Amino acid sequence: METISSSLAAAIAASERFGLPLIDLHAYDLARIPIDFIDEKLMRQHRMVVLHRRGERLDVAIADPASLAALNELKFKTGLNTQPILVEDHKLTALIEKLLSHHARSALSALEAHLEESEYAIDQSRLTDDDDAPIVRFVNKILLDAIHNNVSDIHFEPFETSYRIRYRRDGILYEAARPPQALSPRISARLKVIAQLDIAERRLPQDGHFKMALSPERSLDFRINTCPTISGEKVVIRVLDPASAHLGIAQLGLEEKQQQLFLDYIQKPQGMVLVTGPTGSGKTVSLYTALGILNTEEVNISTIEDPVEINVAGINQVHVNLKAGLDFATALRAFLRQDPDIIMVGEIRDLETAEIAVKAALTGHMVLSTLHTNSAAETLTRLLNMGIPAFNVATSVSLIVAQRLARRLCNECKQIIDIPEKSLLEMGFNEDELRHGFTLFSPHSAGCRHCHFGYSGRVGVYELLPVSNAIAEVIMTGGNSLDIVQVALTEGLQTLRRSGLNRVREGLTSLEEINRIT
Repeated sequence: METISSSLAAAIAASERFGLPLIDLHAYDLARIPIDFIDEKLMRQHRMVVLHRRGERLDVAIADPASLAALNELKFKTGLNTQPILVEDHKLTALIEKLLSHHARSALSALEAHLEESEYAIDQSRLTDDDDAPIVRFVNKILLDAIHNNVSDIHFEPFETSYRIRYRRDGILYEAARPPQALSPRISARLKVIAQLDIAERRLPQDGHFKMALSPERSLDFRINTCPTISGEKVVIRVLDPASAHLGIAQLGLEEKQQQLFLDYIQKPQGMVLVTGPTGSGKTVSLYTALGILNTEEVNISTIEDPVEINVAGINQVHVNLKAGLDFATALRAFLRQDPDIIMVGEIRDLETAEIAVKAALTGHMVLSTLHTNSAAETLTRLLNMGIPAFNVATSVSLIVAQRLARRLCNECKQIIDIPEKSLLEMGFNEDELRHGFTLFSPHSAGCRHCHFGYSGRVGVYELLPVSNAIAEVIMTGGNSLDIVQVALTEGLQTLRRSGLNRVREGLTSLEEINRIT
C-alpha cells in the first residue's frame, strides 16, 4: 500500500472529524481563484484562500480547523456565506506564496500604468492614500513580506537608472524587488507618511518610527531613517520584534560555562558588564535578556537608549533627544540622583558618557552597556584610549562579552562534507577533537523551502572575559590588548574563534560561516 504523507494524514483526520470536504490543491485549477478575493491579511494572518465563488457562497481553503472562527470575519466583510474546504498545509503555504508573488507583480504593473497616465508631476505634499493606492498596496506588500521572512532590515535604494529594494535576513542582504526608478519619490513619501515624517524635507536625514499590529496579541515596531543621496532618498527600516527581548538565557546560545559566568556577573551588586560587537551582532538582545533576569520588584532599573528599541514593563526607559539637550551623559547624571540599582546605557560613545558610567559602577551600581570593538580585550584598551584612567578601568569593569551571530544551518537540507585532518588542524581544531571525531556539515547551495540558501535563523558565538586581578594588573601597568589576551588564555579564555569552532562541531553552523564572522 502507498504510504500517506503526514500532512495528508492530518488533513484526512481533520476532514473526518469535522465533516468537511477535502481536496488536493495540486489538482485544482488555480485560474478559477477570484482575483477580487486575494487578500494579504486573509492569507497571511488567517491562513485561508478563497478558491471559488458560487453565487452567494465562497469556497475557502483552510489547513487548520482552528481557522473556522476567522470565517465569520470574511463573511462579515463580503456579505457572502462561506464553505470551508480542507487542504494539506504545505500545499496551502505554496499556494499563498504563489498568489502573493503574482499580486506583487500586478501591483507593480498598476504602478507603472498609473505613472504613465500622469501627465504632470504630483505635488508630494498632497499625496494621499486615494491618490496613490497602488503605492500604498506595494509598500504594505514589502513590509508584510519582510515580516513573513524574518527580515531585520529593509533597504530602499534609488540609483540613476534603477531602484532596488533589499532585505537583510540572517545578517546577509539580498534583493527583494526592483520597482521602476521613477517611483522612488512616491515610495519614499509613502514611508514618511507612515512614520509621520516631513514629506516635504528631502535635503536632510530624518529619523522616525511606526508600529504594525499583526494580531491582537502581537505587534512589531519599525525604526526608519532617510538619507539624501545623489539619486534620491535612501530609506532604511529596522524591523524590531519585542518578542526577541524576552528570550530566556538558554535561548541566547551561550555554552554552559559561559551561561553560568554571565549569570554570576550580572547579578553582582556593582560593577560594569560591557557587551561588544559590530552592528547587528545581537548586543541589544543580550542586554535585554540580562535586564529581564534582573527586573524584579526589589530593584530600580533605568535605561538610556538611542532609540528605545523594545518597551519593557517595570523598567524606566529614556529615549535620547539631542534637540532637547537630552544625551547619554545628561540622562546618566539624572539616573544617579534617582536612587538606581541597575543602569543600562545603550552605547558608550564618548569620554563624558564613559566617565559617568565608570563612576556609577564604582559607587555601588550595576551598569550594563555596549561598545563597538572587535574583541573583549580591545574593549579595555578602547576605554583607556578614550581617556579613562587605567585604575578606574581595572576596578570598574567586571565582565566583557564579545559576540557575533552566525547563520544556522538548515536541518532539512544541510550536507555532510569531508575535510582533510591537516586542514582542520590549520583552522584551529585540536588533535584531541579529531581523535574523538565529529561530523562537518555545509549548506545546500540552493537551499530548500524551509530555509534561505541553506541557512535558517542564527546562533550566537561568544567570548566572555572576566576582569581578574591578573588582567587588572596588566591594565594598570600599561599592557595592550595582546598582553591582556595572553593572560586571559592562561586563565581559560575561550575566544570567539574557539566558540565558533565548537558551534561547527555541534553541527549548528558551517566552517565558511565561522570564517566569515571571525
